[in-house]
Amino acid sequence: MVTPIIRTSLEKQGYKIIGSHSGVKLCRWTKSQLRGRGGCYKHAFYGIESHRCMEATPSLACANKCVFCWRHHTNPVGKSWRWKMDDPLDIVDAAIDQHTKMIKQMKGVPGVKQERLDEGLSPRHCALSLVGEPIMYPEINTLIDELHQRRISTFLVTNAQFPDRIKMLKPITQLYVSVDASTKESLKAIDRPLFGDFWERFLDSLKALHDKEQRTVYRLTLVKGWNAEEIDAYANLLTMGKPDLVEIKGVTYCGSSATSKLTMENVPWHSDVKAFSEALAVKSNSIYEVACEHVHSCCVLLAKVDKFKVDGKWYTWIDYERFQELVASGTPFRTEDYMALTPSWAVYGAEEGGFDPGQSRYKKERRHGARS
Repeated sequence: MVTPIIRTSLEKQGYKIIGSHSGVKLCRWTKSQLRGRGGCYKHAFYGIESHRCMEATPSLACANKCVFCWRHHTNPVGKSWRWKMDDPLDIVDAAIDQHTKMIKQMKGVPGVKQERLDEGLSPRHCALSLVGEPIMYPEINTLIDELHQRRISTFLVTNAQFPDRIKMLKPITQLYVSVDASTKESLKAIDRPLFGDFWERFLDSLKALHDKEQRTVYRLTLVKGWNAEEIDAYANLLTMGKPDLVEIKGVTYCGSSATSKLTMENVPWHSDVKAFSEALAVKSNSIYEVACEHVHSCCVLLAKVDKFKVDGKWYTWIDYERFQELVASGTPFRTEDYMALTPSWAVYGAEEGGFDPGQSRYKKERRHGARS
C-alpha cells in the first residue's frame, strides 16, 4: 500500500509509517496540553486527556477524496482491501512505540511540564481518525481489542461508505460517522467518493449506526457555499441514524492544493457554526439541544436531551475506567452506563468557551515587518 512516493510525502508531513499500511502522528493538541496550553475539543466535550491521546490509523487508504482533506490526497485510495495485511498486535505495539518516542522528543521544549510528559508516555486514548478509512482494515476488531486490553479508549471515525463493516464492529468508546453533506448531489461534490452507489452506502451506514448500543456521533463539517445551507436535509438524516451526539465543526483551511478548490471564503466563523447548530437543534423538535462548544476549534456539540441531560445538567463526558470495566466484563452495556458530568466551563455559552481553566491561555506574538 505504501509506495516510496507515498511514504516520502507522508513522512514530510510528520507521519511515522508502521509496516505496510498503518501510521501514527503527534497531534498539535497533544503538544499543546503537554505545555499546559489547552486541550482539543474532545477534552472539552468528552474529557479526554489530550496529552495522553494517540492519533493513528490501521489503513492509510480511503474510498473518498474529500475536498477538505487535510492530507491533500497524499494517501492511497481504494474500494476494498487488496494489500498485504500486517498483524494487529504488531500495529498497536509499533504505534505506541512510535507515539512515545515522539512524546519523549518534546522533553526540553519550552513550557512542557514534566508531570504531563510522564503521563503522555502512557497513552489512554486512541483517535482512529488520522487518515484513510480505519474500518477497511480486515482485523479492525482485533486491533480494537488490543487497545482496550491496554485500557486505551477508542474514538473511531468512518466515512460512511462501508455499512457492513460498521455492523460488525465490536463496542467502541465512541463511534463516529462523517456526515459531510445531506443530499446526494452535495455529498458527491464534497466527498468525491469512489463508489458508484455512494449515496446508498451512506444511508445504510447511518442506519447501521442506529443499531449500536454504545456512543454514536454524526460529525458534520460545515463548508460555506457547499453544505452550510442544508439544515432541513440534515434534520431528516438525524431521524435515520438517531446518533447520541452531533459534532458540528467549521472546515479547516489547509492551504491551496491542486486537488481542492477550497479557499478561506469557505471557512465559517464560530458564530456561523453556532447559528447552524442552534437551528438544527430546533429542527430536531427538541430531541437534541446545544450542549458544549470549543471556540478555538470552531466546534459545537448537540446532545440527546433524554440521555445526556440529567436534572438540568449535561453528562457528555466519559467515565473511561467504567467503560474499560464494561468491555472486560463481556456483558451488554449502553451509552448511559459510562457517561460522566460535563464541567461548567465546557457547557455551551460558558464564559470560558470550552477552554479548561486549569490550563494557561497562550497567544503567539506575531511580528510583521514595517510597511514601506
